Order: sequence, then C-alpha cells, then structure tokens
Amino acid sequence: MFKSFNFLKVVILSFVSLSILAEESFIPDPPSLNATNYILMDSISGRILAEKGADERIEPASITKIMTGYVAADQADKGFVSLSDEVLISENCWRKQGSKMFIREGTRVLMSDLMKGMVIQSGNDASCAIAEHVAASEEGFVQLMNLYAHEMGLKNTQFRNESGWPDPEHFSSARDLAILSTNLINKFPDHYSLYKEKYFTFNEIKQRNRNSLLWQDDSIDGIKTGHTESAGYCLVSSGVRNDTRLISVTLRSSSEKARLTDNRRLLDYGFRYFRTKKILTRDLSLLTEQVWGGEEEQVNLSSGEDLYLTLSPRDFQRVEPRVSLNDYLQAPISKGQVVGKIDLLLDGESLAIVDAIAMEEVSSLGFFGRAWSNIKLLTYRFLIEE
Repeated sequence: MFKSFNFLKVVILSFVSLSILAEESFIPDPPSLNATNYILMDSISGRILAEKGADERIEPASITKIMTGYVAADQADKGFVSLSDEVLISENCWRKQGSKMFIREGTRVLMSDLMKGMVIQSGNDASCAIAEHVAASEEGFVQLMNLYAHEMGLKNTQFRNESGWPDPEHFSSARDLAILSTNLINKFPDHYSLYKEKYFTFNEIKQRNRNSLLWQDDSIDGIKTGHTESAGYCLVSSGVRNDTRLISVTLRSSSEKARLTDNRRLLDYGFRYFRTKKILTRDLSLLTEQVWGGEEEQVNLSSGEDLYLTLSPRDFQRVEPRVSLNDYLQAPISKGQVVGKIDLLLDGESLAIVDAIAMEEVSSLGFFGRAWSNIKLLTYRFLIEE
C-alpha cells in the first residue's frame, strides 16, 4: 500500500528559509586541479560533491597521523591510556628521522604534549612515542591501526607504520581518508580541536602548523598535511560555513603552493554551491495515521532518525517526500515500531529512505472490539482496493 502525504512535504519545506530559496540552483563542474586524486565530501550527510581517482591506492605520507591520533584518542576514551600519562621516551623514538617534536631519549613527556607534537608539529618522534605507549611497540600499534581501518570499512587502506614513512605496502585513498577524517571529527571533537592550533612550543622550540590554510580562512579548522618525494604534496582539510562542514582531500599535488590552491578551490566550490540541512527530525510528528482495533484511533508517525541532505540551496524546495506504510495499522502498536518508509525524491531520483516509526504506544481493544474493528477493516479494504 502506497500513500503520498502533502502534509509531510509542508513539514520538510518549512526547514528551508526564503533566503535559501532565492539562491541559484545551477551547479557547474568542479574546478580543474593540479592534484591527480581528490575528493570533496559533506561530513554530515556523506554526500560526495566532487571526486577524481578517489579509490586509487596512494602513499598518504604524514596524513597517516590522522589514524594515529584516532587510535590514541579512542584508546584514551576507553581508559587504556590517559592524556596525563608521563611517557618514557625510548632511543628508538628519539632517533626517528623526518619532522620532529624534538623529544629526548630517557625523558618523560606528557601524553597530551605528544599528541600536540604529532598533530601540530607532525613529529615522527612523537608518533613513535604514542605508539609505544599505547600498544607497547610500534608493531602492535600498527596492528591496531589496521583493525580500526577494517572496522571503518576503509577498503583501500593498509598501514605499515604510525608516521607515514614511505613503504610500498603503506597506502590509502582519497575516499578512505575522507571517511577517516569524518570519524575523527564526529567522535573525538576534543582531540580534533588540536588540528586548528597554529603553533606549539616544546623544549623552547616553537614550531608552526604546516597547514597554511589555517592562516588564510577562519572557517577552516584542520586537518593534516603530508609530503614525501614519492607521495607528492598532500592535504586533508575541513571547515564549516553556514552550518555545513566539508572535508577536502587532495593527493599528489606538485608543490606546497599547488596543494593549498587545490584544497582551497575545492572547499570554495563546495561552500558556494551546496548546503547541508536537517530535513527530518526523529522526535517530530510528521503525520497522523488511522489505527484499527486500538484504544486510540490514531497514531503520530515520525522519521526513525535525524536526516540531513546536502543539495544546491534551491533544490530543497523541489524535494518530494513519499510515505509508504507496510500495511494498514492494527493495534497493538509499540512506541518506536517501524510501520513504513519515508522516501525523499528529487526529480524522481531517491535521495534517501528512512524508517517511519510510531511515536506512541497504542493498546488493542478487547476481544469484541477487535472483532468489530476487523470487520470494519475488511469492509474498508474491499471498498478501497476495488
């Protein structure tokens, strides 16, 4: 049985302001970039706004440290380690090459400082110390990294170290890095706040965050650069404008300047032509439907989840909602029971499908009441379906 409710459409469109409706809906192609591989994604709805070679396996360089930070933040959240821990620095970590936080062998450094040194200064020595503290060894930590990658469904990612040091078996993809970054931002906002810090001083050495976009645009609050000779210049960035958070990943740019230009152009494109809006709210009554054989004759229905869509601003008014019930609603009905589906369509294409749920419990009538209700329902179905 399929029903279309104009009331639901009215509810959805009430979320869209007149200023939004006045904007242009035309969307040009994404800009041409120097980067060979890229992706632009809305972090809330997960919609991909632009991509090229997004699933190709590529060396991620120091962007690897996003996963290192994710694992460490999750292990701290679970209570296995603490940011107040004093971490003993090994000779192995002290000798790490590449970018450094400049920790010294045999000293003890706060875990919180190591996290800053890894995020802000991109210290390979700090990444090593975090790995040894969390998992007792770098090898054990890398195992954790790959387990987390598997749980996130990162199909084109494999780690061989915690810092991004070049290794032919160490790779990721633009899509996987966008998914990883979304998880980090959503699950560990306190840890993510480190990525917007512009400077960190340790051992009287002040170092600058390598993400120069932080100085160019206040709406950008992260996230991580990467560079090796084999990987080229890479950058994952994120920012918020008009309640819309986008994540931009550009890989294999030819220079530091090209890396910044590529990322900035992608973000500007996304923020100019798209918005993210909450379309459905779980606890908001969307419509009332008749109940057969119940102590109450009607039940309020709502979406089974909060639903966000990322669209051209003017396209929000053209979204067509349709509700299909599994069957005629018969008591008893429990609160939260799935009774159908809500399908949101744009130009005939389904944008999203969510469950329609009952907002309250409806108890059934007694034996004779149910019997009489069944008779009425049979008659109704005969008349309607004929």
